[in-house]
Amino acid sequence: MRRLPHALILGLIGAGIVHIVVLFLVPEFSERDAWSRLALASDLYKMTRLDAEAGGAPVVKSVDPLFYAAACRFDLADGLVRIRAPGNVPFWSASVYDRSGHNIYSFNDHNANSEKLDAVVLTPAQMIDVRRDLPEELQGAIFVEAPIEEGIFVVRAFVPDDSWKPIVSRFLQQSACELQDY
Repeated sequence: MRRLPHALILGLIGAGIVHIVVLFLVPEFSERDAWSRLALASDLYKMTRLDAEAGGAPVVKSVDPLFYAAACRFDLADGLVRIRAPGNVPFWSASVYDRSGHNIYSFNDHNANSEKLDAVVLTPAQMIDVRRDLPEELQGAIFVEAPIEEGIFVVRAFVPDDSWKPIVSRFLQQSACELQDY
């Protein structure tokens, strides 16, 4: 009789552990991750608005309605990637994610050399080549050395009130994600 409660408690603990493990593994086996959704919305090296302001359903739902976002997928096997956005907005931040959605690097306009977004994402091997002979057009850029092949670059811009919506939208629409031959 004493073994029954012991077996039930052990069974519940085991079921709880299995449940937690399955929850943590769902993103790894999901076919509707951010990479897949972005792949359906656009090609490599093309900035795509993530929010609903661009028209239609959002590619990835934002947790903060005061930020608009755009993203581009890239493959560093093709070469280094340069991301630029002209214009001034109250605040912008940028992040580099690997294909699985793990954040590799983040920075914002306070870390940048100017208020304009100008970043280059490259592998450690590509960084060595660029350091040997830094092209003049890349001199002011932020270099993001990423030990990945495929990734996603996300730009978020703050919209303090309705009057900023067209300015922030223009900032994201004019942003570019370009493959650079080096």
